[in-house]
Amino acid sequence: MEIKKFAECERRGINRLMNFRLPHYFYKIGMALVAASILMFFVRAFVIEGETETLRMIFKKVLLIGLLLMSIARDKEEDELITKLRMQSYTYAFIIGVLYALIMPYIDLGVSNLVHGGGEVYKDLGDFQVLMFMLFIQLFSFITLKRTR
Repeated sequence: MEIKKFAECERRGINRLMNFRLPHYFYKIGMALVAASILMFFVRAFVIEGETETLRMIFKKVLLIGLLLMSIARDKEEDELITKLRMQSYTYAFIIGVLYALIMPYIDLGVSNLVHGGGEVYKDLGDFQVLMFMLFIQLFSFITLKRTR
């Protein structure tokens, strides 16, 4: 009997996590953060001179936070179909993200050796690159799935 109570508690926790959504206005906040951080990347690259690695790191974090807010914000009309499409888009993002993290370093190594004439070393992807890629894939696949429903 104790196992059934434990399983039910775990099921409720998983359902609570799966159904967690921020209000819809967080989508707009996320869009503003993404736009501001992309704009600041350009400002940093072309206007600000000197050592700007700290700014670059801050803009990367703001970009990830903005994408995350867009990803977990409620839709205007949130129903069971939208929830299913959102879960499907997270699945796509996870699978494509893992494939990207496994294959992209070798593609990068091959192209780098072709361009620079050899002697390049294997470089693993950074966490920012993989997370940003997965969040973009999730958002674009979710939008595409919603439009084609």
